[in-house]
Amino acid sequence: MFVKRKDPREEQWSGYRNGVQAAEDVFNADEAFDVSQAETLLPKLLWAAKLIYTETQTPPGNPIYNFFARANSEPAKTPLFPVMNKLRAIKSNAEVTNMRRAGQISGRVITNAMRKAWTKEKDLHAFLDYEFTINGCDGPAYIPVVAGGERGSCIHYTVNNNTFKDGEFIMVDAGGEYGTYITDISRTWPVNGKFSPAQRDLYEAVLNVQRTSVALCRESANLSLDDIHGVTTRGLVDQLKLIGFDVNMSNISQLFPHHVGHYIGLDVHDCPGYSRREKLSRGHCVTIEPGVYVPNDERWPAHFRGLGVRIEDSVCVDDDSPYVLSTEAVKEINDIEALRDS
Repeated sequence: MFVKRKDPREEQWSGYRNGVQAAEDVFNADEAFDVSQAETLLPKLLWAAKLIYTETQTPPGNPIYNFFARANSEPAKTPLFPVMNKLRAIKSNAEVTNMRRAGQISGRVITNAMRKAWTKEKDLHAFLDYEFTINGCDGPAYIPVVAGGERGSCIHYTVNNNTFKDGEFIMVDAGGEYGTYITDISRTWPVNGKFSPAQRDLYEAVLNVQRTSVALCRESANLSLDDIHGVTTRGLVDQLKLIGFDVNMSNISQLFPHHVGHYIGLDVHDCPGYSRREKLSRGHCVTIEPGVYVPNDERWPAHFRGLGVRIEDSVCVDDDSPYVLSTEAVKEINDIEALRDS
């Protein structure tokens, strides 16, 4: 193992280092060296190797990067990340336990947020971050989306500095981290706690599709995330037609511009490069997040313009049924309205 050596002056400025000896004594490396020796020692250590798995995108200036980046250097090298993606994509029972705990805490916090009347996005943002932490998470898993009204149609809106107005939706995309594993949840609810007829119709359309798509997260369905995206897209077309949208498979992307899901685990967008065409197997953990974002455009029914709805759960694939990790975050209309009444 190559690590940074102990350096009291550097540690005073940038924080404590374990050092070379601790790599052996604490982290059980057979041998450990100062990383500054890497370029000198690696040729001796790797002389018999024929193939090395390595990340070649390490920032230049790192001694290990310098060694592996040298042209025509032996041994042969191949990227590490495809191997790591496969290892990370299927979660063990212990990993799922951590993710379930993150989902449980985060879901309860988001449900509690729905009980309260909010006037500022930043106040709701602060509430979520604080409550995730004091209720047992290590902290927030990512910068949340806390959007009111039309800002909910910005998929990754994170400025979170505007105000909520009566008659608008609040959209939250947030989650906590527990034991280095994350959860990812989106919920949408009315600022005043009561759905208007238009809000109710659009929300129910998205929720109906979300339920169907979550139910497909099982190994026995023999589907990939891309397959579920196709089912979701067709479902949204059908549901939106029922409430008056002139929509079809050719223009649905104007209302539903993102994929239905992504892999989750150690990161919120886990296993970068791991294909969404892979058939879902037991232990895959994904999000299911259909959304409809209606712009102020004459193509769409007037009473829906400016509304955005996203409903997202974190789900672990099991043999014959989905294991929803974020079930504590309520999403039924009656439950959401009852929270404010209580």
